[in-house]
Amino acid sequence: MRNAVVRVRGGMLGGAGVVILLWAAQVRSSARPDALFATAAHLSGLLAGYGVLVLLFLMARVPAVEHGVGADRLARWHAFGGRYVLLLVFGHGLFALLGYAVHEGIDVVSAVSELLGYPALAAAAAGTVLLAAVGVTSARAVRRRVPHETWRGVHLLVYLAAALAFGHQLAGPDLAAAAWFWALAHTVVAVLLLWYRAVVPVRQALRHALRVADVRVEGPGVVSVVVYGQHLAELRAEPGQFLRWRFLQRRLWHTALPFSLSAPVRGNALRITVKGLGGHSRRIRRLRPGTRVLATGPFGALTAARRTRPKVLLIAGGVGITPMRALFETLPGGPGDITLLYRAGAEEHLVLRAELEAIAAERQAGLHYLLGPSGAAYDPLAPQALAALVPDLAEHDVYLCGPSGMAEATRAALLRAGVPAGRVHSECFSF
Repeated sequence: MRNAVVRVRGGMLGGAGVVILLWAAQVRSSARPDALFATAAHLSGLLAGYGVLVLLFLMARVPAVEHGVGADRLARWHAFGGRYVLLLVFGHGLFALLGYAVHEGIDVVSAVSELLGYPALAAAAAGTVLLAAVGVTSARAVRRRVPHETWRGVHLLVYLAAALAFGHQLAGPDLAAAAWFWALAHTVVAVLLLWYRAVVPVRQALRHALRVADVRVEGPGVVSVVVYGQHLAELRAEPGQFLRWRFLQRRLWHTALPFSLSAPVRGNALRITVKGLGGHSRRIRRLRPGTRVLATGPFGALTAARRTRPKVLLIAGGVGITPMRALFETLPGGPGDITLLYRAGAEEHLVLRAELEAIAAERQAGLHYLLGPSGAAYDPLAPQALAALVPDLAEHDVYLCGPSGMAEATRAALLRAGVPAGRVHSECFSF
């Protein structure tokens, strides 16, 4: 996985370097204010256009990238890069506006009016407004208050924004010498998006014909959904991965919900386990057997491929037990090689307990329940507590999945306990 991360990050940075070289080859030194503004607009515009392409590529769901880098890391890169792309877009517009106003000797308001008279510039301005809407709804404070469907719908506007800006990029003089390269880059990203986000899901739906087989209550507010289908081996879904599920039932069909596999694929059956938080999860409890299911994926890199050591420690918190339960059963190892720590607020919150204990007994694996409220004085995931539970902790690979706050604190505790950062494998999602 580390090699994939290095290659993808290096490719993104290398592409930015090529864009800067393209700008440097065209720039002409001048001390005139309008020329300085134009030069700044040129560079920020090139980097903004490239940045939008990178953001789209990160979310194209290319399997080699998803499985090599990890879905949560890609999402973090996407969110982090989005802030800078917005700054570059706004900077480009501001520098271009000021440069035009100075060059023409007019005020800013008149410059805005004249520039919007050009169709390509008007389209680019509309694209900027759409990008701003995406950025605002993606802010953490706003996103918590916006329904997921609304956020997703607004986020899809980035495709329209990129299309509106594309004509402006080719029409300007900045890319005259490399318009073919710019067009090729856009075409490649567009083909990847169309293929992996449209064609592949439709093909999977027709090939696997998934339907709900059963809905089982696992505990207070927690259910498992068993889905059956055809040719499931072709999905190559590994323990630790998740799929995006769309249940074709009233009030559920329009949203793709990401849920991990809570058991390895067996024959023609898949299983997910869902905690009843939020309207969608509550509706899943009322799914009817026979309901048609569309599933895309698998996604994520929290799989056995990350393993580097003979001994493995699995740490789960809350509904994060679902991928950990699948790994607990399937990771190769002898007696004592696999240990699972399950953090929960109270005993009644434990999910799939009977299955976990059966797996632990059959494999002679370690299983510890760490119970108690998160704000208690004693923290069972503190460095000293972890070292006491797992004496040779630093010699383990650690797989970690749980709520974001718990996962961040546990990762920090593992590092303080001497576990190298490269051996802490986690995926944490906040949707």
